[in-house]
Amino acid sequence: MYNKEYERWLENVKEEELLSELKSIEGNDEQIKDRFLLNLEFGTAGLRGVLGAGTNRMNVYTVAKATQGLAEFLKGQSRTASVAVSYDSRIKSDVFAKITANVLAANGIKVYIYSSLMPVPMLSFATRRLGCDAGVMVTASHNPAKYNGYKVYGPDGCQMTSGSADIVLAEINKLDIFSDIKYTDYDAAVAEGRIEYISQDVIEEYYDYVLGCMLRKDIFTKEDLKIVYTPLNGSGNVPVRAVLKKAGLQNITVVKEQEMPDGNFPTCPYPNPEIREAMQLGLDRLKELDGDILIATDPDADRVGIAIKENDDYVLISGNQVGILLTDYIAKTRKELGCMPENPVMVKSIVSSSLADEVAKSHGVEMKNVLTGFKYIGEQIALLEAKGEENRFILGFEESYGYLVGTRVRDKDAVVATLMIAEMAAYYRSIGSSVNKALNEIYAKFGYCLNKVDSYEFEGLSGMEKMKNIMQSLRDEPIGTLGGYEVEVREDYTARVKLNVVTGETEEITLPKANILIYWLKGGHQVIIRPSGTEPKVKVYYSIKGKDLSEATAVKAEIDADIKPILC
Repeated sequence: MYNKEYERWLENVKEEELLSELKSIEGNDEQIKDRFLLNLEFGTAGLRGVLGAGTNRMNVYTVAKATQGLAEFLKGQSRTASVAVSYDSRIKSDVFAKITANVLAANGIKVYIYSSLMPVPMLSFATRRLGCDAGVMVTASHNPAKYNGYKVYGPDGCQMTSGSADIVLAEINKLDIFSDIKYTDYDAAVAEGRIEYISQDVIEEYYDYVLGCMLRKDIFTKEDLKIVYTPLNGSGNVPVRAVLKKAGLQNITVVKEQEMPDGNFPTCPYPNPEIREAMQLGLDRLKELDGDILIATDPDADRVGIAIKENDDYVLISGNQVGILLTDYIAKTRKELGCMPENPVMVKSIVSSSLADEVAKSHGVEMKNVLTGFKYIGEQIALLEAKGEENRFILGFEESYGYLVGTRVRDKDAVVATLMIAEMAAYYRSIGSSVNKALNEIYAKFGYCLNKVDSYEFEGLSGMEKMKNIMQSLRDEPIGTLGGYEVEVREDYTARVKLNVVTGETEEITLPKANILIYWLKGGHQVIIRPSGTEPKVKVYYSIKGKDLSEATAVKAEIDADIKPILC
């Protein structure tokens, strides 16, 4: 079957680059099978895959087919539908954005598209600001350069819900990739107003909104923080620097090698601010300048990572640590300045550090825990908004370096997060403290907690099946101990059951069904196992108690010794 589809592509593909790739694999069954046995899966994260020719690759045909499916869905919802479109610096991102706009316009759907690359938060903002029925962001976030993707947003600015995604998928599956897609002349559609470029006014309005999220409006006039910034060759360069400058920061040094958009990511094959390799050039520059803080945003500028000075060295601060720091800083600053709303709410994913819950509670802030995926955080804002209480929301975060302050964006926002992190760093320096000292004070008050995430990759066609089998075996043969620590409570989010292993008592989990297993161990340690929703990985999240880093690291090593044989 896949060989027939391969032959059909050879007959129908017009693009020289794709045709050349198809011809180069002629007679190679394994390569043909890899490209044509499956279709790229469209889910709540849209599409994501390796660039290239075939139904299992990101290319103009798979993007056009997904867009036609989206168009059919939208036409069923409204006769006057509109869509906002943006893209990042990845290879073919601008091409895929243009194809997306083309197909939508051909279907009678009004398109608003940025004239140059813009990040995820600005797509979410524009979708809401322009009253669009959907948004499309062409990006593969922090994946390696060979990947690209296509994320779809709802009218609320959140990533599309699973129910809507299922309908879009059903529409996609009805289509022939070559004969059922509608196209128009892009330039003619622009001239006729069917495709419209998003105005500078909307961009400036986003900047003003971000600046309005600051708590200490004049902090940068008192403390001229020395920042090194890297957009990792992505879309954050212009908006992040614009906002920091408007906020009054003057001393900003950009990592030149990573400044300009480049989808090849030549200095960091994995452009993820979670890993040291991506941050190394920034760290080198920070040391050279004796700077205060390094801030890095990923290619679509929805995630942000930082490094700070510790004694005579610079250390990376994890996503959980930044989330804990922002929880403490925003809550206590709002109380100090008298701008804490009644019944304040923070929201985080269940895989993020439970220490943040304790910090929030100490400030009288309710912490809501939701499934992994920032759309669930956006959903909580929408629930507040429906009651006219969105001002109760003061922070949302995920351990995977995603943060949100404010309610006019409904996805991770590295632009506003960069500003708030800079404000926090400047404040602590203004009182003779530092971000690092503030973190250690939190540990001194609540106890040390080591939060780490390990990923186990499963590439290739068999990868998804291996991941599925691992998760099933963990359910069929429940773990009793890890590293010598007894499992006291086991939570299965597929069965939606929380079992107290000690007493045998069960409790229903009220969050939606998800492929997640959580183990609470004797001693207060926690281990969470879940497959990634966007990458061929199984992730293991550790929350380890200890009197200090050394003790917690030793405990993690003991638990690792039991985890690795299961996942390797």
